[in-house]
Amino acid sequence: MDYPGNLFVVAAPSGAGKSSLVKALMELDARVQPAVSHTTRPPRGQEKHGREYFFLSPEEFDGMVQRNSFLEWAHVHGHRYGTSRHAIEERVAHGADVILEIDFQGAINIKRIFANAVLIFILPPSWEELRSRLQRRGEDSTDVIELRLKNAAAEMAQAREFDFVIINELFERAVFDLKTIVHAQRLKFSAQRRTRASTFEALHIS
Repeated sequence: MDYPGNLFVVAAPSGAGKSSLVKALMELDARVQPAVSHTTRPPRGQEKHGREYFFLSPEEFDGMVQRNSFLEWAHVHGHRYGTSRHAIEERVAHGADVILEIDFQGAINIKRIFANAVLIFILPPSWEELRSRLQRRGEDSTDVIELRLKNAAAEMAQAREFDFVIINELFERAVFDLKTIVHAQRLKFSAQRRTRASTFEALHIS
Protein backbone atom coordinates (compact mmCIF):
# COMPACT_ATOMS: atom_id res chain seq x y z
CA MET A 1 0.00 0.00 0.00
CA ASP A 2 1.21 3.52 -0.82
CA TYR A 3 1.03 5.17 2.59
CA PRO A 4 1.21 8.97 2.90
CA GLY A 5 4.05 8.70 5.43
CA ASN A 6 7.55 7.26 5.01
CA LEU A 7 9.04 4.32 6.86
CA PHE A 8 12.81 4.44 7.33
CA VAL A 9 14.42 1.24 8.60
CA VAL A 10 17.97 1.47 9.98
CA ALA A 11 20.11 -1.58 10.72
CA ALA A 12 23.74 -2.01 11.72
CA PRO A 13 26.06 -4.32 13.61
CA SER A 14 26.28 -3.61 17.33
CA GLY A 15 28.68 -0.72 17.96
CA ALA A 16 28.39 0.91 14.53
CA GLY A 17 26.61 3.94 16.00
CA LYS A 18 23.07 3.34 14.73
CA SER A 19 21.24 4.61 17.82
CA SER A 20 23.38 7.73 18.13
CA LEU A 21 22.80 8.60 14.47
CA VAL A 22 19.05 8.12 14.69
CA LYS A 23 18.88 10.22 17.86
CA ALA A 24 20.87 13.02 16.19
CA LEU A 25 18.59 12.90 13.13
CA MET A 26 15.45 13.26 15.25
CA GLU A 27 16.97 16.24 17.06
CA LEU A 28 17.53 17.91 13.68
CA ASP A 29 14.26 16.86 12.03
CA ALA A 30 11.13 17.02 14.15
CA ARG A 31 9.07 15.34 11.41
CA VAL A 32 10.87 12.04 11.99
CA GLN A 33 9.25 10.00 14.75
CA PRO A 34 10.80 6.98 16.49
CA ALA A 35 9.23 3.55 16.39
CA VAL A 36 9.68 1.85 19.74
CA SER A 37 10.35 -1.89 19.54
CA HIS A 38 9.47 -4.59 22.08
CA THR A 39 12.22 -6.76 23.59
CA THR A 40 12.78 -9.47 26.16
CA ARG A 41 16.21 -8.14 27.14
CA PRO A 42 16.59 -6.16 30.38
CA PRO A 43 17.09 -2.37 30.28
CA ARG A 44 20.66 -1.03 30.00
CA GLY A 45 21.96 2.12 31.64
CA GLN A 46 19.32 4.86 31.70
CA GLU A 47 16.90 3.13 29.33
CA LYS A 48 13.21 3.44 30.24
CA HIS A 49 10.19 1.31 29.38
CA GLY A 50 8.29 2.89 26.50
CA ARG A 51 11.12 5.24 25.52
CA GLU A 52 14.00 3.17 24.13
CA TYR A 53 12.04 -0.11 24.16
CA PHE A 54 8.98 -1.78 25.59
CA PHE A 55 10.61 -4.30 27.93
CA LEU A 56 8.55 -7.51 28.10
CA SER A 57 8.82 -10.82 29.89
CA PRO A 58 9.24 -13.89 27.63
CA GLU A 59 5.63 -14.80 28.42
CA GLU A 60 4.33 -11.37 27.40
CA PHE A 61 6.35 -11.55 24.19
CA ASP A 62 4.94 -15.03 23.45
CA GLY A 63 1.44 -13.64 23.82
CA MET A 64 2.06 -10.93 21.24
CA VAL A 65 3.53 -13.49 18.84
CA GLN A 66 0.46 -15.70 19.21
CA ARG A 67 -1.84 -12.74 18.56
CA ASN A 68 0.16 -11.88 15.41
CA SER A 69 0.84 -8.43 16.87
CA PHE A 70 4.33 -8.11 15.43
CA LEU A 71 5.21 -6.83 11.99
CA GLU A 72 8.44 -8.76 12.47
CA TRP A 73 10.36 -10.31 15.32
CA ALA A 74 13.70 -12.05 15.67
CA HIS A 75 16.29 -13.48 18.07
CA VAL A 76 19.28 -11.15 18.43
CA HIS A 77 22.20 -11.78 20.81
CA GLY A 78 20.15 -14.20 22.91
CA HIS A 79 17.07 -11.98 23.24
CA ARG A 80 13.93 -11.38 21.19
CA TYR A 81 12.95 -8.10 19.53
CA GLY A 82 9.69 -7.28 17.77
CA THR A 83 7.97 -4.40 15.97
CA SER A 84 4.28 -3.68 16.55
CA ARG A 85 2.39 -3.99 13.27
CA HIS A 86 -0.50 -1.78 14.37
CA ALA A 87 1.71 1.05 15.66
CA ILE A 88 3.67 1.34 12.39
CA GLU A 89 0.68 1.05 10.06
CA GLU A 90 -1.35 3.61 11.98
CA ARG A 91 1.38 6.24 12.04
CA VAL A 92 2.50 6.04 8.40
CA ALA A 93 -1.16 5.91 7.31
CA HIS A 94 -1.63 9.29 9.00
CA GLY A 95 1.35 10.78 7.17
CA ALA A 96 4.07 10.45 9.79
CA ASP A 97 7.69 9.76 8.86
CA VAL A 98 8.66 6.87 11.12
CA ILE A 99 12.19 5.62 11.72
CA LEU A 100 12.84 2.14 13.04
CA GLU A 101 16.06 0.66 14.42
CA ILE A 102 16.16 -3.12 14.05
CA ASP A 103 18.44 -5.98 12.99
CA PHE A 104 18.97 -6.83 9.32
CA GLN A 105 16.58 -9.81 9.43
CA GLY A 106 13.73 -7.62 10.60
CA ALA A 107 14.56 -4.93 8.05
CA ILE A 108 14.38 -7.39 5.16
CA ASN A 109 11.10 -8.82 6.47
CA ILE A 110 9.57 -5.35 6.73
CA LYS A 111 10.52 -4.61 3.11
CA ARG A 112 8.40 -7.58 2.05
CA ILE A 113 5.37 -6.04 3.79
CA PHE A 114 6.03 -2.33 3.22
CA ALA A 115 7.40 -2.23 -0.32
CA ASN A 116 8.07 1.51 -0.02
CA ALA A 117 10.10 1.20 3.17
CA VAL A 118 13.57 2.77 2.86
CA LEU A 119 16.28 0.43 4.17
CA ILE A 120 19.50 2.05 5.47
CA PHE A 121 22.55 0.10 6.68
CA ILE A 122 25.23 1.66 8.90
CA LEU A 123 28.80 0.37 8.58
CA PRO A 124 31.83 1.04 10.79
CA PRO A 125 34.97 2.31 9.03
CA SER A 126 37.00 -0.75 10.10
CA TRP A 127 37.02 -3.86 12.30
CA GLU A 128 39.45 -2.18 14.67
CA GLU A 129 37.16 0.80 15.17
CA LEU A 130 34.13 -1.46 15.71
CA ARG A 131 35.96 -3.41 18.41
CA SER A 132 37.14 -0.18 20.03
CA ARG A 133 33.60 1.24 20.14
CA LEU A 134 32.22 -1.92 21.72
CA GLN A 135 34.95 -1.81 24.37
CA ARG A 136 34.42 1.91 25.09
CA ARG A 137 30.72 1.33 25.77
CA GLY A 138 31.71 -0.63 28.86
CA GLU A 139 28.45 -2.57 28.83
CA ASP A 140 29.56 -6.03 27.71
CA SER A 141 32.02 -8.67 28.86
CA THR A 142 34.90 -9.74 26.64
CA ASP A 143 32.99 -12.87 25.63
CA VAL A 144 29.93 -10.86 24.63
CA ILE A 145 32.07 -8.43 22.61
CA GLU A 146 33.62 -11.35 20.73
CA LEU A 147 30.14 -12.72 20.02
CA ARG A 148 28.99 -9.34 18.74
CA LEU A 149 32.02 -9.12 16.43
CA LYS A 150 31.35 -12.61 15.12
CA ASN A 151 27.72 -11.72 14.46
CA ALA A 152 28.78 -8.46 12.80
CA ALA A 153 30.47 -10.35 9.97
CA ALA A 154 27.21 -12.07 9.04
CA GLU A 155 25.20 -8.88 9.50
CA MET A 156 27.44 -6.70 7.32
CA ALA A 157 27.30 -9.28 4.53
CA GLN A 158 23.61 -8.36 4.18
CA ALA A 159 24.30 -4.68 3.43
CA ARG A 160 23.77 -5.40 -0.27
CA GLU A 161 20.06 -5.95 0.45
CA PHE A 162 19.63 -2.35 1.62
CA ASP A 163 18.73 0.77 -0.38
CA PHE A 164 21.42 2.97 1.19
CA VAL A 165 24.69 2.43 3.07
CA ILE A 166 26.32 4.96 5.39
CA ILE A 167 29.88 4.50 6.68
CA ASN A 168 29.99 6.03 10.15
CA GLU A 169 33.60 7.20 10.20
CA LEU A 170 33.05 10.88 11.02
CA PHE A 171 29.85 11.20 13.06
CA GLU A 172 28.83 14.64 11.73
CA ARG A 173 29.20 13.44 8.14
CA ALA A 174 27.18 10.30 8.84
CA VAL A 175 24.36 12.39 10.37
CA PHE A 176 24.39 14.61 7.27
CA ASP A 177 24.18 11.52 5.04
CA LEU A 178 21.24 10.14 7.01
CA LYS A 179 19.39 13.48 6.89
CA THR A 180 20.05 13.65 3.13
CA ILE A 181 18.44 10.25 2.57
CA VAL A 182 15.34 11.29 4.51
CA HIS A 183 15.05 14.58 2.62
CA ALA A 184 15.57 12.92 -0.76
CA GLN A 185 12.80 10.44 -0.02
CA ARG A 186 10.39 13.30 0.62
CA LEU A 187 11.25 14.78 -2.80
CA LYS A 188 10.36 11.67 -4.79
CA PHE A 189 7.56 12.13 -7.29
CA SER A 190 5.11 9.90 -5.42
CA ALA A 191 5.85 11.61 -2.08
CA GLN A 192 5.54 15.13 -3.51
CA ARG A 193 2.29 14.20 -5.23
CA ARG A 194 0.91 13.02 -1.89
CA THR A 195 2.04 15.97 0.22
CA ARG A 196 1.47 18.69 -2.41
CA ALA A 197 -1.69 17.30 -4.01
CA SER A 198 -3.25 20.74 -4.59
CA THR A 199 -0.15 21.99 -6.42
CA PHE A 200 -0.08 18.94 -8.67
CA GLU A 201 -3.80 19.35 -9.38
CA ALA A 202 -3.41 23.02 -10.23
CA LEU A 203 -0.57 22.15 -12.64
CA HIS A 204 -2.66 19.34 -14.19
CA ILE A 205 -0.14 16.68 -13.23
CA SER A 206 -1.65 13.29 -12.47
